[in-house]
Amino acid sequence: MKRVMWSLRAVPCAVALLLTACAAGGPPEQHRPAVALPAQFPGAAADSGAAAAIPSQWWTLFGDAELNRLVDAALAHNSDVAQAVARVELADAQQREVSGALLPGIDLGANAARSRSSGLTNSARSPSGFVGNNFRLAASTSFELDFWGKLRGADRSARATALASRYARDTVRLTVTGLTVQSWIALRAIDEQLRLTRETLKTRDESLRVLGVRLKGGSGSGLEVEQARGLRADAALQAIELERQRALAQSQLALLTGEPGLSLAAPGEAVLPAAPVPPVGLPSSLLERRPDIQRAEQALVAADANVTVARAAMYPTLSLTGLLGGESMELSTLLNAPARIWSLGFGLSLPLFDGGRTAARTDQAKARQQEAVAAYQGAVGSAFKEAADAIGNLQAAALSEPDLRVRAEASTRAAKLAQMRFEAGYTGYLDVLDAQRSVNAAALDQVRNRQARLNYSVDLFKALGGGWTAEEAAR
Repeated sequence: MKRVMWSLRAVPCAVALLLTACAAGGPPEQHRPAVALPAQFPGAAADSGAAAAIPSQWWTLFGDAELNRLVDAALAHNSDVAQAVARVELADAQQREVSGALLPGIDLGANAARSRSSGLTNSARSPSGFVGNNFRLAASTSFELDFWGKLRGADRSARATALASRYARDTVRLTVTGLTVQSWIALRAIDEQLRLTRETLKTRDESLRVLGVRLKGGSGSGLEVEQARGLRADAALQAIELERQRALAQSQLALLTGEPGLSLAAPGEAVLPAAPVPPVGLPSSLLERRPDIQRAEQALVAADANVTVARAAMYPTLSLTGLLGGESMELSTLLNAPARIWSLGFGLSLPLFDGGRTAARTDQAKARQQEAVAAYQGAVGSAFKEAADAIGNLQAAALSEPDLRVRAEASTRAAKLAQMRFEAGYTGYLDVLDAQRSVNAAALDQVRNRQARLNYSVDLFKALGGGWTAEEAAR
């Protein structure tokens, strides 16, 4: 009896020692892989106001209330965003399931049975057999002792995966926001080109009318009329193509915002806004805020924890089991002291031979960890390239604007001079047609360059992960 009591007293001590050992184990801390990056992006000036803050709702810098509404609608109703949110909820639920393994499970079982035993066995109570009841009510528990950190490694992996799903959602939101803004820019650029093309069409209609009158009066030529008619047809075809492109841009916005049948009227004066220019000279450390880089980092944390899980499978599995309840032939006595039952057990399972499957799974986990390291480094490198390209494109588009403006002004003056020379009889109408064609091309190129500059600013906001605070920019 004393041995039994000593054994029962020893169980809590053994459990305490095992739990202490468990606390000492577990997965190691994950360190972010080093990626050598320049302190600033190429072509950046150190004194360009790098500490300026950009609001998290960076699209408001374009100063258009309709654009703000479209972005809000896209973030609320876009199907890709909705799927990303659902994946976050799924990952959270999976993480809670994995974390539950760190706590013992408790089950309550109850059963009632009525049975008849044989009267022709050595243990028979009577020759006619025995009919009786059996009632049982018991709570049971089982708990795997996380001696090697397997359960905590799985929990850490699940937590990192859940966090990665949040960053994946943020990546989708940033992508959808950028697409919405750039689709709106495309729509407004087309509206501006349509306005210019319709003005050109009016001018060419008037020119065709004047040449027709001159031809009837005997002072014009049929060649000039046909040349003007062809140029007028070019402008009409250009307007038709722009109308088609506008319908596609509007349809794209309808898809992004989750508003089928969306109709956006052209503003009275379809003037593209000035491009918001983020300050150059920003530190490359801003890239760490990008949700795709943060997602890659959490994927690395999960892969590292999975190595711990795979290694732990090579060691013994230790578990505790327990049962407490009552069992009686009468339901009325089920909870009485004599009906009480209990058990306490300790289990150990050690893999001896599995044909190398466990070692192979460990090697697989290590390979995935190496893949995650390479993916993180690749994500950082790609992010730096995207930001550097956006800065270079922005600078080139900004440098092009003055020359495009000079070209437009010069072509307008040249068209006026050509018209005056034609009216004075010094030149043919072909010079006027060429000059008008140059005016139209120069005006459209100005719009396209402004559109490109706006798109490049969106690319830079996306490349830097959205807005930032002055403290983040000053690092």
